[in-house]
Amino acid sequence: MRTTRREFTKRLSGAVIAAAFAPAGEAARLPIAFSTLGCPAWDMQKILNFAEQHGFTAIEFRGLQGNLDLPSHSAFALEHIAQTKREILSRGLRVACVSSSASLHESDPEKRSKTLADARRFIDLASSLNAPYVRVFGSSPNSGHPVSPSDDLKARVAAGLRELGDYADPRKVTVIIESHDDFTASASLADVLHRADSKSVGLLWDAHHTFAESNEDPKFTVRQLGPWIRHTHLKDSVGKGGDRKYVLTGRGDVPIKEQIEALRSIDYKGFYCFEWEKVWHPDLEDPEIAFADYARAVADYLR
Repeated sequence: MRTTRREFTKRLSGAVIAAAFAPAGEAARLPIAFSTLGCPAWDMQKILNFAEQHGFTAIEFRGLQGNLDLPSHSAFALEHIAQTKREILSRGLRVACVSSSASLHESDPEKRSKTLADARRFIDLASSLNAPYVRVFGSSPNSGHPVSPSDDLKARVAAGLRELGDYADPRKVTVIIESHDDFTASASLADVLHRADSKSVGLLWDAHHTFAESNEDPKFTVRQLGPWIRHTHLKDSVGKGGDRKYVLTGRGDVPIKEQIEALRSIDYKGFYCFEWEKVWHPDLEDPEIAFADYARAVADYLR
């Protein structure tokens, strides 16, 4: 059942939010972020204002106003990017990550060259925004039916990560592969990251996928992959396999609290980023509801 804004606001009053997030500047904020995947209709001003007002510390850019090719958006054009950076900083916010669609599984030389060129564009944008990370995928030739990745696929992905890491390093950016598609099992991810063997390559732990698709306990995943985890996506769901449905934080069966505790046990310094897939699932709760709800729930978990 969908929650109306009026019902949600009644449950979660401004007084509760204010109590959760003391107005003492950035130092008082929790290390939480949200991905713009969850607010495809919002412009830059609305994104930044909402983040500031609800106690978020950072934004992960994954599209803006329906444009997933971020480097081509006018907000990041050469003549506008300085103003965009000022607007972000004026609200005490940071850019947690710039997320690309680049998938390193490609074997066709022409397609692979284009993929790597696109990833480099995102790395350049991240460098301009002083963002620490650019997300890429390992993916698979058939991401609709993930399987355990072959040795050839792992070798291609590792080689792509290493090449992009070499490009990112002098630009003070780290390339992070997301646990997604064929790459959700800790063993496969660890193998690829070992092969990449780059100080400018790390992991975006999508904690939902390692739990829901590879059936891993969060403590196990963090023990295996902790040294590489730089950024984290959190979200909740109910159901099994392909029938899983995303729900508001804490209403599903994904052990988000345990995922956060596992990260804190290794002194994780990154952001706890909410990835609400509104772009792909338009029937999900509106971002005004889902983002504020996440901030409240994770504030409780982090205390």
